[in-house]
Formats: sequence, structure tokens, C-alpha cells
Amino acid sequence: MNTGPEYVERLGVPLRWWAQGTMLVATLWLTVVVAVPGPTAWVVTAVALALLGLALWGYGDARITVRDGWFQAGRARIEAHHLGAVAALDAEQTRLVAGRDADARAFLLLRPYLKRAVKVEIADPADPTPYWLVSSRHPQALADALAALPRAH
Repeated sequence: MNTGPEYVERLGVPLRWWAQGTMLVATLWLTVVVAVPGPTAWVVTAVALALLGLALWGYGDARITVRDGWFQAGRARIEAHHLGAVAALDAEQTRLVAGRDADARAFLLLRPYLKRAVKVEIADPADPTPYWLVSSRHPQALADALAALPRAH
């Protein structure tokens, strides 16, 4: 029975990345229009702008979903009965778990513009992944949604 999404988040890039990318393309246009006057400069700029848009949209299109007994982070999915302890991490805890205290076997869905994350222990003995570390703008809400998932087999 589909009860609808319990939690959905898109990890879109911040507005400043779009602004900085646009300024980069404008700078490219200035250099190309001086070197190659005419429509070539506009074509090069249009292609660069399209590639920038695709890159930023694609990078920021990662989604986190908690729905119908499943947790999905980006392309990875896991059933709720394989999940263990869940913890919402602040910026310092996230920095440590993603850096100094990291386990190389962990699944990471991190974005540099999001400083907080959720750590989800994996309780499946057949899975070598010890935990998932997932960036979130609302880590406590994500942790609450994950904790509310039924863990029964």
C-alpha cells in the first residue's frame, strides 16, 4: 500500500553557484568575442552556458527519499529492515565522520555546500557497508523519518 512519501529532499546547488557559473560564462564570452568576432562567440557561449546548466542541475538533482519501507539516497536504495541506528549530525560531527573518523567502506552522498548530514548504520550482516552518510538541509527531519520506518521483516 502506497502511503506516499514520508520524506523527500532534493540536494540542489545553492544560488551562488549559479551566479558564479554565469559570471564564468560571461568572462568566457568576453574573451571569445575579442578573439573571434561574430556568431562563433555566441555559439561557444551558448554551448558553455548549456553545459554549465546541465552540470549544476545534474549535480544538484540527487534526491533523498524515505517511502514505503525504503530509504533512497541518490541512486542507492535500502530496505528499512536493514537499517540500524540513525543520527542527525551537526557540522562538526559531519566533518569528523566524513574525514578523520571515516570508514572507507561507507556509502557517502555528500555535498560540499551542505554542512550537516545523517549517519545511518547498516544492520545487514551480508552488506560490507558499515553506514551511510547523507548530506541534508534538514537532518533532524530526515533522521525522524528514518526512525519512524517499520523495521519488521
